[in-house]
Amino acid sequence: MELKLQKPIVFFDLETTGTNIIDDRIVELSYIKIYPDGHEESATMRINPGRPIPPAATAVHHITDADVADKPLFEQVAKELERIFSNVDIGGFNSNRFDVPLLVEEFLRVGTNIDFSKCHFVDVQTIFHKMEQRTLSAAYQFYCGKELDGAHSADADTRATYEVLKAQLDRYGNLQNDVKFLSDFSTQNRNVDFAGRIIYNENDVEVFNFGKYKGMPVAEVMVRDTGYYNWIMQGDFPRNTKDVITRIRLRGLNTNTR
Repeated sequence: MELKLQKPIVFFDLETTGTNIIDDRIVELSYIKIYPDGHEESATMRINPGRPIPPAATAVHHITDADVADKPLFEQVAKELERIFSNVDIGGFNSNRFDVPLLVEEFLRVGTNIDFSKCHFVDVQTIFHKMEQRTLSAAYQFYCGKELDGAHSADADTRATYEVLKAQLDRYGNLQNDVKFLSDFSTQNRNVDFAGRIIYNENDVEVFNFGKYKGMPVAEVMVRDTGYYNWIMQGDFPRNTKDVITRIRLRGLNTNTR
């Protein structure tokens, strides 16, 4: 089943120096951009992470330091990626928890604050886990009846993710062919920041999703424990998370001074 689209959707996959969304860097990005009229734009780009690629990461994606030595740094491709990811919805496999937050960190690191506030995020892994509890290779075999050649290459994983989603729509009658529905269905929490450290509760209030104040409103904690803000700002948290907390804190300060 082909996707019914109101605007373009970008399926993408990253290969990286590791799994830490704060510290690790992109070494390869593949994307497929599908437009409402059905035509596609796709590419794979390798990126010099500006640091050695750990052997453990190379063992997974087979990309070495030599492979990216002459490739551009992220800041040199940021403008092109901003064009690709502007005014679109976004899809991926485990993308809500890893690929999207890491990509946002890379953008922020070079001073590009791309606006994803109007995006719907479709995480095909979440749909798969809710329906079948498997991995991408197993999902590809289960839904598409094919072996995933080149698993853990960004290009193969990106194409497989797109094909799996279309096959899921064919298989499950309760899945609506609507990006907003798929975004809602594949969301684990209603994240305020991309890493999910801050989420909305049932009353649409921003609350902490970690630590000693888990479940408590961020604005309330910022008043009760002013040192907690400083601890977060100096801590090992994504820049996007820090920006979100700062925005909530400033909103509270402005309200209290009126």
